[in-house]
Amino acid sequence: IAFVPAGSRDQPSGLLARMLGLLGCVASTGRELWRQKRDEKTSWATPLVVEHAGRTQVVASATNKVRSYDGATGDLVWETTGMTQNAIPTPVHSDGLVILASGFRGNALLAVKLAEAKGDISASPAVAWRLDRDTPYVPSPLLYGEELYFLKGNNGLLSCFNARTGERHYGPERIEGVPNVYASPVGADGRIYVAGREGKTAVVERGPVFKLLATNTLDDAFDASPVAVDSELYLRGAKYLSRIS
Repeated sequence: IAFVPAGSRDQPSGLLARMLGLLGCVASTGRELWRQKRDEKTSWATPLVVEHAGRTQVVASATNKVRSYDGATGDLVWETTGMTQNAIPTPVHSDGLVILASGFRGNALLAVKLAEAKGDISASPAVAWRLDRDTPYVPSPLLYGEELYFLKGNNGLLSCFNARTGERHYGPERIEGVPNVYASPVGADGRIYVAGREGKTAVVERGPVFKLLATNTLDDAFDASPVAVDSELYLRGAKYLSRIS
């Protein structure tokens, strides 16, 4: 099944306006299986598809509400208060915990325990913790083991939290040489990679203490997130596609 978010109340006519909501379709044919209307002006966040307790959930981040739908039927599984305007970061998941964040005209981050999430969880223990400062605007957060890494706004200011408890390990810490960031941080081999819009990529040691290991420069500019494959890092820039071994 393919899940397709579509539509914006900013578009008064046309196909996307008529499709406002979330669709579940057969991936091979495009045949619609279900459709859920959503009272949202816009949402730029890619939905998170996660398997939990034998059921596929589709978690959609947005301004008015965060909602999770049953992937097979489209039925609402749980919902809670929403993010800021222009919710862009993609939710992330690890071991039954979903993290959502946004940071345009405000700050919002919440951690949801899927095992306890059912119905309206706004005032429920299913929300493990919340944060209302220093959250990302465009870059998605990074869950790396028990650690949650995220940037402040679109800036090279990195924070690290315990994903389960919400305890702050550090941050926001300034990443020298990487002032502006759209790309999401990526973790591999005990390191965090943060690619900046000015062509520099910072390498930060994974762990509860901030340690900048290196800053590498290419003749390029990066908005796309790096991809780690085996022992190589791929960076798609404005000029080139680079492979770093």
